[in-house]
Amino acid sequence: MRHRFHSICPYFAMFPEQFAEKWIERCTRLGQTVIDPFCGRGTAPFQAILMNRNAIGSDVNPVAFVLTGAKVDSPVQKSVERRLRELEQNYQSEEFEAERLTLPPFFKRAFHHATLRQILSLRRDLNWKTSRVDRFIAALALGAMHGEMTTSASYFSNQLPRTISTKPAYSLCFWQERRLWPQRREVFSILRQKAAFRFESPQPSIRGKAYLSDVRALRLVAPEAESSVDCVITSPPYLDITNFEEDQWLRLWFLGGAAEPRCAVYSHDNRYKSISNYWSFLCDAWRALRPFLTRRSTFVCRIGGRNIDPVSIKTTLSASMQFLATRWKLQEYVVSTLVRRQTDAFRPGSVGCRFEVDFCFDLYQ
Repeated sequence: MRHRFHSICPYFAMFPEQFAEKWIERCTRLGQTVIDPFCGRGTAPFQAILMNRNAIGSDVNPVAFVLTGAKVDSPVQKSVERRLRELEQNYQSEEFEAERLTLPPFFKRAFHHATLRQILSLRRDLNWKTSRVDRFIAALALGAMHGEMTTSASYFSNQLPRTISTKPAYSLCFWQERRLWPQRREVFSILRQKAAFRFESPQPSIRGKAYLSDVRALRLVAPEAESSVDCVITSPPYLDITNFEEDQWLRLWFLGGAAEPRCAVYSHDNRYKSISNYWSFLCDAWRALRPFLTRRSTFVCRIGGRNIDPVSIKTTLSASMQFLATRWKLQEYVVSTLVRRQTDAFRPGSVGCRFEVDFCFDLYQ
């Protein structure tokens, strides 16, 4: 049965847990260590601890850090319930009315005014950077921040996609054309229901590590992990496909970011638009990752892009392995055509990633 932590928050551009499970089973033994330096919503690190492996996840995206940390370093259910009661008891609606009125028009149409005040209270009070309990509640809130406006009342927002938040201007036009207005949602009640649902799956017996860090700076924040990693399982940003600062802008706002989509705030050198810059970025990432690897390790990567072909990816990624190891051997290379893309649900007819390529390399230091 699928562990309920896996789906704590819908997330764009993710690989399924079956992908991680396959490679963890194939490439590691009990007690060994798995790392994902572009961990996204934490699928690989979380699957690793479910399989009694040590796990490390890092990402420059605060949303990814919160989701991964909530899964691999979760609190006990009673602590979450106690903290939710405390947050609700301390909530004073009138404290947040002035702030609500200063927000851009998007927010007034995205959320019922009573719901938005509750969201603002959580945005202020949750200490997600350092508190395990608050991070888990923040992850629940991120998963409920936007989605379908259904009778089940699972999401806080007016009608929006679950995986990304569309741009404010587009969203306002969409709601106005369809005469959609947000319904009142009781945030604390929804979070209690979501917590109870998630904790129906047993907590893992071991804990992993999550870091809010660019992989190129990971050595500074996780020096204790050097020479400990037996397997890398990752999916780096795809070439010229998406930008998390735009796609996740509303969740980033909840975590303290700007009240509008912005770029180059969290990832300061967005090199994913140019082919040469893209590969330069990945070479820098592999160079920074190398000190964490054991003498013999495995590198598993799912990668894709736009305006690039699988053969070019194979050639260039293989060449980039020199920054990870002294010697390497390509064990597997599989190209998959994407028939049903995530973007087709909310950007019909868009030109995006049409294939993904899976690689497995043996690495020798």
